[in-house]
Amino acid sequence: MGEKKKAVFFDRDGTLIEEVDFLATVEETNLFPYTIEALGLLKVAGFSFVVVTNQSGIARGYFDANAVNAIHEKIRRELEASGIEIESFHFCPHLPDAGCECRKPNTGMIRQAMEVHEYDLKQCWMIGDKELDIGLGKNAGTRTALVRTGYGSSIEDGMSAKPDIVADDLLEAAKMIVGVKNKTVG
Repeated sequence: MGEKKKAVFFDRDGTLIEEVDFLATVEETNLFPYTIEALGLLKVAGFSFVVVTNQSGIARGYFDANAVNAIHEKIRRELEASGIEIESFHFCPHLPDAGCECRKPNTGMIRQAMEVHEYDLKQCWMIGDKELDIGLGKNAGTRTALVRTGYGSSIEDGMSAKPDIVADDLLEAAKMIVGVKNKTVG
């Protein structure tokens, strides 16, 4: 057994990539302009990366698992071209009321990731734009960051599960996590 790693668990839509309601195609998949820079900062700080995403569009019949996998492959290729590796992608294909263990805020996807890699959850972060993401992090024992992209700005004030940090976007969250200050002197 090696030393346990620290990781960032990312929500996908509205966090790493632009929000598209029930994203179904590779053509609609776009990284935010700052995603690569944000992940680069976190990589230098020694974090590994895992994507955890609810994809109920599969159960609703909007798209299938192959579409989700193709989107993940596009994200993987774009990030790898900049020297960034996502260790694993996990998705829940179930409806919100299905009662499964994998749908956020349940911890099934993080448990799946931990079957392959040993993470020290106390050193890990969960970053997302929904209360379900923050709930997942809290339930799994990670620190949590809410980004105001995607749905984040619209749900921030009404959240019952409070994140450890709130950031305007993934880049600001990454800077806060690694302790880089982004203040301009004017």
